[in-house]
Amino acid sequence: MPVILVVEDNEANLELVTRFLRREGHQVLCAANGQAGVSMAQEHVPDLILMDLGMPGMDGWEATQQIRSTPKCAHIPVIALTAHSLAEDVRKAIVVGFDAYETKPVVYRRLMDKIREFVDH
Repeated sequence: MPVILVVEDNEANLELVTRFLRREGHQVLCAANGQAGVSMAQEHVPDLILMDLGMPGMDGWEATQQIRSTPKCAHIPVIALTAHSLAEDVRKAIVVGFDAYETKPVVYRRLMDKIREFVDH
């Protein structure tokens, strides 16, 4: 069963995404901020990470850079899951090392299509 780490500071969004992923057969790990996301990625080495960008403290861009700089985690696909939808945000995410970009509100079928690009079910 693929393991997906969801890094999201909004509890309602975290709950919705978590329930959806579990219904799809994924094991889900949750982190409420960027620093916790980095720690959980290093500890558990999930199959994929869904990363919010706009979080207080360590944002998703910085968290992803730290994950990418850790050799045992550098290979993990990271999908930005964010309300940031400007073209500049997408470009910045790609430069930082995100593998894909999905905007909120979440369109779950589209998100699952992106997840399937990186994780075999």
